[in-house]
Amino acid sequence: MDGPAPTGQADSGFKRHKTRVVEVGGVGIGGDNPVRVQSMTTPDTFHVAEVVEQIRRLEEAGCELVRVTVPKPEDAAALTEIKKQINIPLICDIHFDHRMALQAMDHPVDKIRINPGNIGGLDKFRQVVRKARDKGLPMRIGVNAGSLEKDLIEKYGYPCPPAMVESVLRYLEIAEAEKYHSIIVSLKSSDTLTAIESYRLYAKQADYPTHIGITEAGKPPYAIVKSACGLAPLLVDGIGDTMRISLLGDPVPEIAAAYDILQATRRRVRRPELIACPTCGRLEIDLEGIIAQVEKRLEGKKTPIKISILGCVVNGPGEAKEADLGIAAGKGKGVIFKRGEIVRHVKEEEMVDALLEEVAIWETEEAQHGRLVTEKRVESGPQQRHRLPMTK
Repeated sequence: MDGPAPTGQADSGFKRHKTRVVEVGGVGIGGDNPVRVQSMTTPDTFHVAEVVEQIRRLEEAGCELVRVTVPKPEDAAALTEIKKQINIPLICDIHFDHRMALQAMDHPVDKIRINPGNIGGLDKFRQVVRKARDKGLPMRIGVNAGSLEKDLIEKYGYPCPPAMVESVLRYLEIAEAEKYHSIIVSLKSSDTLTAIESYRLYAKQADYPTHIGITEAGKPPYAIVKSACGLAPLLVDGIGDTMRISLLGDPVPEIAAAYDILQATRRRVRRPELIACPTCGRLEIDLEGIIAQVEKRLEGKKTPIKISILGCVVNGPGEAKEADLGIAAGKGKGVIFKRGEIVRHVKEEEMVDALLEEVAIWETEEAQHGRLVTEKRVESGPQQRHRLPMTK
């Protein structure tokens, strides 16, 4: 199997599943929009100053949508003031009490998230749907394995993927009967395999965009690894239009983790990617020192360029050729490859400066040919998913 194309070249081997577009506070979810990164605040929502401070830190980290929980009337009452002070769409998270959803929608929020398994029944769900429809607000129908409806647990025996998909299709049918279609879907589980198979099964049957995540993932670093294991197969399959990495504690690190997963799966490439070989007895240059210098000097760059720096005579030349720019080095000297061709011979002490010069040249050449972008992502393929009738 051939290796992947360098970042700066066409990446036609991967396509996203085609989903409809749902607008959330002016941010497009689904279709050809990038996979959006979101998070959730941790303070009580009625503590406005604490919530706003955390949201601003999330914004600085690159968060594109933010969710707050609204379990009490005083939380709903705080929404207008929170919305005034933030710059990204505000989503309200509702569990157990449909009245909180109805109250939240009296404020300038951008989306409602409902867990249909605990909202109190179909009639209450319809009330929320009707108000969201009349207000022109989108909704996430979020099915969770831990709160699946009793009749589905009795039917299937446990919260398996078919049960979760049947649950969400049930609520989609109700919403559609109310002429409401501004819907995003999630099928979350703390079990990675259940989540993966649920989203895959759903993607065969509907074209509403999906919010993906592994719920209750736990404490980093394991929680990040677990989330990556659960979400990477979906992202590579082209499933997922917005995502959250659920981590215990401060939510700000969730944003970096999400973008790392998107970068590694090539769903969204927003910065230079450095490839370096592991340290071993074959190294003949100070690879760690060189990488540290390059990382520091590339900090803040948004150019989606793939750079390999390899101090190995075994794999170095081949790997360097596959990157946009690459160094293959040994015994205190090396060669720089650009688009697979050798462009310079350099000494070890010259490598960092020479590489950064070549990065600047690469950017100029790409810009001259209209190829320079600040983000690369995989666009939707031609396939279209449509709603199928639920099996009775």
